[in-house]
Amino acid sequence: MKIKSQRDFVSGLMFIIVGVAFAIGAGNYPMGSSARPGAGYFPLILSVILALLGAVVLFKSLTIESEGGDPIGRIAWRPLLVVIGSIAFFGLALPRLGMFVTIPLLITLVSLAGDEFRWKSVLLACVVLTVGSWAVFILGLGLTIPLKPSFMG
Repeated sequence: MKIKSQRDFVSGLMFIIVGVAFAIGAGNYPMGSSARPGAGYFPLILSVILALLGAVVLFKSLTIESEGGDPIGRIAWRPLLVVIGSIAFFGLALPRLGMFVTIPLLITLVSLAGDEFRWKSVLLACVVLTVGSWAVFILGLGLTIPLKPSFMG
């Protein structure tokens, strides 16, 4: 069987691998039931959907002809490393700096991955996403996430 789109083939394969890996990881948590879902229920459903989406994209790459084989091309290393580093920073900084400091820092750092950086847009995104995260996770779900830096008490 001939690969007709390299991009779709690699993307589909990546989605399947990540979906299966997260499904295995979700198996370490209690599933519960549909009426009372456990901690592993939602991640399992999402990982299965991701793997199925990957299978569809992979099937498409083997069946639908694309012009020139749709080669992958160069990997954009800078944006990839900036986004991964920013997410790692967020995970490490959230318990120490709190939500109100860490989310704007994350958004600012991730914005540096793109070619166009506009302070006005970044500041607006910081405010909207920080307030939205507070509303969803603290007010809506009642999670105990630190809001301010730990050294502030």
